[in-house]
Amino acid sequence: MSFSTAAFNVALARASKNTRNANPGYRCLATPLHLVGFPQQHQTTTDSIYCPSDIIFGLNISPASWLASIPPPSSFHRRLSTRTVMSQGIISQEVNGRQEEGRRRRVAIVGAGLVGSLAALNFARMGNHVDLYEYREDIRHAAVVQGRSINLALSQRGRKALAAVGLEEKILATAIPMRGRMLHDARGNTSVVLYDPCTKQCLYSVGRRQLNEVLLDACDKFPNIRCHFKHKLTSAKLREGSMEFRNANDDVIAAQADLIVGCDGAFSSVRQQLVRLPGFNYSQEYIETGYLELCIPSKSGDFQMPANYLHIWPRNSFMMIALPNQDKSFTVTLSMPFEVFAKIQNQHDLLAFFRLNYPDALPLIGEQQLVKDFFKTRPQHLVSIKCRPYHYADKALILGDAAHAMVPYYGQGMNAGMEDVTLLTDILAKQLPLDEALAQFTESRWQDAFAICDLAMYNYVEMRDLTKRWSFRLRKWLDTLLFRLFPGWIPLYNSVSFSSMPYSQCIANRKWQDQLLKRVSGATLLAVVLAGGAFYAQRFL
Repeated sequence: MSFSTAAFNVALARASKNTRNANPGYRCLATPLHLVGFPQQHQTTTDSIYCPSDIIFGLNISPASWLASIPPPSSFHRRLSTRTVMSQGIISQEVNGRQEEGRRRRVAIVGAGLVGSLAALNFARMGNHVDLYEYREDIRHAAVVQGRSINLALSQRGRKALAAVGLEEKILATAIPMRGRMLHDARGNTSVVLYDPCTKQCLYSVGRRQLNEVLLDACDKFPNIRCHFKHKLTSAKLREGSMEFRNANDDVIAAQADLIVGCDGAFSSVRQQLVRLPGFNYSQEYIETGYLELCIPSKSGDFQMPANYLHIWPRNSFMMIALPNQDKSFTVTLSMPFEVFAKIQNQHDLLAFFRLNYPDALPLIGEQQLVKDFFKTRPQHLVSIKCRPYHYADKALILGDAAHAMVPYYGQGMNAGMEDVTLLTDILAKQLPLDEALAQFTESRWQDAFAICDLAMYNYVEMRDLTKRWSFRLRKWLDTLLFRLFPGWIPLYNSVSFSSMPYSQCIANRKWQDQLLKRVSGATLLAVVLAGGAFYAQRFL
């Protein structure tokens, strides 16, 4: 069995034709609400991809049994005949020329972080009254921001969500593009693995605080959004829509809402209320790896390393990564098993460890600064959380880390949370009864949320170990070649970071690619063995 470029292109053509004939609307729709008054460049275009089973059929390969069980993802559908429009801040539908406005609700959003403030903007644009609660002080006035300060990698899903509220260009104006990974070996040598050599797409390093400030500033422009800082949720009765908060003066504040939305992170107080309800499934997993944050400062007002890369020091069971900051410094994250952290007891142990494993990074960080940063805090734990459903009737909903906290090694935590808001907004625009809309959100999202939690776990192994193996480099080169030659071949990293393909479909895509390559490589190996045997027989027998 052999395959040529022409044969593969014929297969793709057959796949495309078969797909269109079977379902004219079989496209990956990545289109947000059309918002009147926003520039056209903010509207994400529609991407088309091929059905993997049709590609395999086109190559005359019998599809694997698992592929038959994979349903078409929810994003593959015919365009609806309704049209969503924006009028005076209220999202409504135009059905057969008749405009129907949705009911205005009082929405309480718990958590004013990235996902919470973005959700507030979207609910407010629908005409709802939004109360945004945050237990910390206003981040725009805080001298030191509490909690994790790991820099963020903004990719397509987050960009799409920001574009829908008109903030993408503002964020990208100060973001730092990262075009690939720069790998540092134990001897200080470096090599570059580009994310997308074909279409030159990249990730963007953004500061968590800056992004949060931009979103909150946007919230301030809406008269129907009220922000309540230093308000900690202490209790909630979801059925009644009632809540109690405790403010900075230790006063108890009672509040009421038609819908309570929990965007309050991995240890969500709103989710704790959902856990008490029958039918709610929940699991969490702490990994045996912790992290510490360090810093490579700027020098003479400039970066000490090339800025447009995600820097990685892979060391088998542990690693270090660095992302560029706007002030010319790098945020460095040291990830290691807790047992490795425990072996470093004093300054001598720490410096010896870095001289052995990170000799090129030590002078960049500085010995004194390293000792100070390393011992000022304990390694932090990382948790992965899966749960479902994400809603309760028409009364409560959780988004972002509250619904699907993940380890940070795929850079998709923020992006997945923002995509939650995009998907929810699209569903609410259909003007379904609220309980049906929230149920539809859960059903269309949980499998993809589980998938990205699993992918984040896998990518940690890839970053700390696989990136320095020849097999990883070979597969990356092969994926790039096939992506360049055949538009239907989308590598896993590209589908996750540079498209809006559902996460579960990204995994399914990778599976059929793996299966196809195994068949091709097996056939190629067999052909080589047979050719070698024939040559030997002809020459020596």
